[in-house]
Parts: sequence; structure tokens; C-alpha cells
Amino acid sequence: MCAISILFLAASLAGASYNDYASAKQKIDSIEAGSLRSGTRVVLTFPELNAWVAREAPAGVRNPQLRVAERNLATGDALIDFGKLERSTGRQPGWLMSKLLDGERPVTVTARVRSSAGRATVDIQRVEISGITIDGRTLDFLIQNFLIPMYPDAVVGRPFDLGHRIDRLDVTPSAVAVLLK
Repeated sequence: MCAISILFLAASLAGASYNDYASAKQKIDSIEAGSLRSGTRVVLTFPELNAWVAREAPAGVRNPQLRVAERNLATGDALIDFGKLERSTGRQPGWLMSKLLDGERPVTVTARVRSSAGRATVDIQRVEISGITIDGRTLDFLIQNFLIPMYPDAVVGRPFDLGHRIDRLDVTPSAVAVLLK
């Protein structure tokens, strides 16, 4: 999954229209195909992003939503069945882990997104699962000992290449703009 897909995976509103999905898909496909000129600014509205993610979210993720209250600080909500999500990646949790992971839970993730010069950094600031807040050192421990081992391609807290000639992402309360090199 490309970096842009990962960033947008957290975004969605229930009931988003097909036209919003088609518009977002066309924009994302154009970026990924490299068919846009240098300096192009592609604006993805939240209805577009939400519609795209609603269609593209993996099994185990339901009703994802994204909100941005201040520049570069995004909060995503979803109902997540971690057991189903694990099985959708081809991994089969053992009996005990399936008892802990199975069943939908409301999850909220707040992250700061910084980007420039073709690279981005996503710093997860807070996670809430079923009303229990995880932040600080406990969150760092869970990221390093559970998230990264389960999803080794996940990049959290360190820069990664955006790819597709993307120079930066401008995350604002009204939209996400993708600026091409």
C-alpha cells in the first residue's frame, strides 16, 4: 500500500456518495500514475477522502471518519474488530489472542502529520480504545512492541518517502492538499 493510501486510510464518513468516491479515486489515480505536471496542487476534500476510505478500508474496519481541528493534527475514528483485521492480512491469531482481539471496538487515533521535501512524519499522539486512553510512554511501548512487529511496513514517528513525486501534504480543517514536485 502506498504512503498516500496509508495516510488516507483513517479518513471516512458513513454514507459518502459515489461521486465523492469517484472524484477521490480519479485524483489519487492521477497522482499515482504520475500524469500531473510539476507544481500541481491536488485538493482532496474530506467528503472525497471519507468516501474513498469507506470503499478501500480493510475487513475489520467499519465507519471510519476523519476530522482535522487544527492544521496538521488529524483525528480518525472507526469501529475496529482487531481479530478480523488480523485475519484479513492472512495471520491467524491463536485462541487466547482471538478472545482478546475479536469484537468491534470504538477506536480514536490522533496524529500530527508533518511533511516537506518529499518526506512525511506521522507522530501518533493519542489512541483511545473503548474509552481507554493510551498516550505517552505506554503508547510508545505498544507501537514498538505490538504495532511494528504486526505491521513491519508501518512507519510511525520517523520520516518516510511520500513517493509519486509528492512534495508535501497540507492537512487543514477543510481539506488535504497534495503538492507535487
